[in-house]
Amino acid sequence: MLSDNCLENKVILVTGAGDGIGKAAAISYASHGAKVILLGKTLSNLENTYDEIIKQGYEDPSISLLDLSKADGSDYDDLRDNLANNYKHLDGLLLNASILGDRSPIEDYDISVWVQTLHINLTAQFILVKTLLPVLHLSNKASVIFTSSGVGKIGKAFWGAYSVSKFGIEGLSQILSNEHSNDKSIRFNCINPGAIDTKMRKAAYPLENPINLLKPQDIMEKYLWLMSDDSSDVFGQSIDCQ
Repeated sequence: MLSDNCLENKVILVTGAGDGIGKAAAISYASHGAKVILLGKTLSNLENTYDEIIKQGYEDPSISLLDLSKADGSDYDDLRDNLANNYKHLDGLLLNASILGDRSPIEDYDISVWVQTLHINLTAQFILVKTLLPVLHLSNKASVIFTSSGVGKIGKAFWGAYSVSKFGIEGLSQILSNEHSNDKSIRFNCINPGAIDTKMRKAAYPLENPINLLKPQDIMEKYLWLMSDDSSDVFGQSIDCQ
C-alpha cells in the first residue's frame, strides 16, 4: 500500500487538470505530498481544481494556461523555461488532455476534425514530452504517464481519429521507453482508465447510464503508483485500471 506522503517533494505537471480524470489526479497527487502544476486551456476549470486543493489543505498548486490546439513552439519553450526557473526539475508528467473527435465511419469522417484530433491527442503530446525532457532529466526518478484507451489497442468501428491517436500514444510510449532503456532516472508508461464517468464518456455514449460507471477518483490508485517511486522499475508498460 502506498504511503500518504509517497509523492512528497515531487513536482508533477498534469495536463487537462480542469476536469474529469485530470482533476482527480491533480487532487490525488497533491493529497500525497506533490507540488502540482495544473495545465489546461480553461482558466475557470483550473481555478476550480486549484480551489479544491487549497480547501483540502494541500500544498498550493500553480496554474499554467495552454491550449494544445493553438500552442506554438514558443509556448512550449516558455513552459519548459518556467518549470526550470521556478522548480529546477520536473518529477512527473501526466499527459491526460485529449478530445474525442467524431464518432463516424472513416468514409464520412471530417478531415479537419481528424487533423485536429490527431494534433491534440498525439502530436501535442509528442511536443510536450520532447520539450520537457530537459527538466525531466533533472529529476532522479521521473515518471511520464501517457493516457491510452481500449480502442488504442483494438481498433473499433466509428472511433476514427481518437482510436488512431491512442494507437500512436501506445507506440510513442514504447519508443521513448526503448530509447531510454539505459537511463533509469526516467520512465515512460501508458495507463488506460477504462469506462469512467466523464464528459468525454457521456459524449461517446450519450444513452449510457452513468450510475454503472466508476468515478475518476475510484481509479487513482494506479495513477498514484505509476507516479511514485514504488513503480521505479516499471518501464514501457500499458496498464489497465479496470
